[in-house]
Amino acid sequence: MTHPLNRDRSLDDLERACWPAPSADDTRLVTTAHALRRRPIGELTIEDMRLLIGQDVGLPYLLPLALEALRENPMAEGHMYEGDLLSAVVSRHPSVWGDFPELGGELRAIVSKLTGLPPYLQQTVESFLAP
Repeated sequence: MTHPLNRDRSLDDLERACWPAPSADDTRLVTTAHALRRRPIGELTIEDMRLLIGQDVGLPYLLPLALEALRENPMAEGHMYEGDLLSAVVSRHPSVWGDFPELGGELRAIVSKLTGLPPYLQQTVESFLAP
């Protein structure tokens, strides 16, 4: 189930869970994810969503935002490559879509219309669409 989007609140606020501060030994990815959890979700960029979704962080709040972006531009990109947000979203574990069937259906509708995808993305989309 997705939650109402209050774009002025952070994931820490929305999930009512504050992650402990990262340690000095944590990776840049972990440090970045911690920082992004404290930013209002309405301020997150495509790259921010790509990173967090790719780590399965805040999915009930971020998947609806990502779908908004993908409706407008299915090939939206962060800092990796064209379509990297789409790749992050469609590559979530299939159980995620059982938890969010409406979003999964909408995502299927978006990706089923796409043609001429680069090979690296085509395979990921086909895996998502497979029964």
